[in-house]
Amino acid sequence: MSAPLSSPESLTAAAPAAPVAPAAPAVVVPLRPPRGEHASHVLHQGERVWVETNCYVDLWIEVLHGFGLDPRAGFAFTVTQDFEGDQFTFFKFPLEDLETLYGTQVQELAIYDSLEDRVHAQTLRGHTVLVEVDGYYLPNTRATSYRREHPKTTVGIDFIDPVERRLGYFHNTGYHRLEGSDYDGVFRKLPQFFDQPDLLFPYVEFCKQAHAPLTGLDLAEASAELLRTHLGRRPRHNPVTQWRAAFPEQLDALLTRGERYFHLYSFNLMRQLGANFEFLSKYLQWLNEQGFDVPEEIVASAQTIASESMVMQFRLVRAMARKRPDLCTDCFDTLEAAYDNTLPPLARLMG
Repeated sequence: MSAPLSSPESLTAAAPAAPVAPAAPAVVVPLRPPRGEHASHVLHQGERVWVETNCYVDLWIEVLHGFGLDPRAGFAFTVTQDFEGDQFTFFKFPLEDLETLYGTQVQELAIYDSLEDRVHAQTLRGHTVLVEVDGYYLPNTRATSYRREHPKTTVGIDFIDPVERRLGYFHNTGYHRLEGSDYDGVFRKLPQFFDQPDLLFPYVEFCKQAHAPLTGLDLAEASAELLRTHLGRRPRHNPVTQWRAAFPEQLDALLTRGERYFHLYSFNLMRQLGANFEFLSKYLQWLNEQGFDVPEEIVASAQTIASESMVMQFRLVRAMARKRPDLCTDCFDTLEAAYDNTLPPLARLMG
């Protein structure tokens, strides 16, 4: 059994009526200035198997980066992913981890009267608002949903100008801007929404810097301690093995329901599994950069899950085009072995 992983340092009543006065000038609340140029974080650059993962994680990478923080320290939670019977866990940063590492506190934002007004109030305070919107109105999705489809997705709004009808937002792998009718669509101010009085407000959160973030060795050691905690919550079985048992029935559904269903299936299975473990691989590399000693074999095994999940996705695309079932036996063999070579040895290493 390997020794527990250690860092170099840790080895060590009404009032009377008053005379009418001239009206005071209106108080003008200054707009928060729009964000300047925003270069995507290194996790969204360079060689990646899964360039986009899920909207929530990709969003948080860029929000934290926009706060001047390194999101790589926050990926200890990836070891908890499980097979949920019909999908892999939609992996997300735990909010308590964000506060522990970065001092970033997330609260639900009560929406009353106007979504636009509530978002404006928080951005004026320097907060970023996380809101579920209709991807139909997001111009950064021109290649997929913009003005074509109506997917639900989360954006992080840090600036709005209600007069000019424009806003700035984090989404997917970067920072973007929109205006005009897209602004009206996001805030449900278009005429078609007036005929839907029973339309529910979306779920909204806002994030703020509640206290100073950890840095340097303090950040690394706190992250490693979170990894130990999350390893205690990891699945007690190999989730790939469980997926394998369910896959023949799922394959029948894929061949019967066709391409549109395949995109939904692949997002919730191959992409969530592969992207989760690619981030785990990047996280373990980051720990090594901080002076921890994670064997390369463990790092490489996590990355193998990322790459083999993509291989399996391509295999299934071909199987559907040929309308011939492919049980992807060798892909499952590789994925199962890679999982066994990642989580159990990592848990032993962390003690």
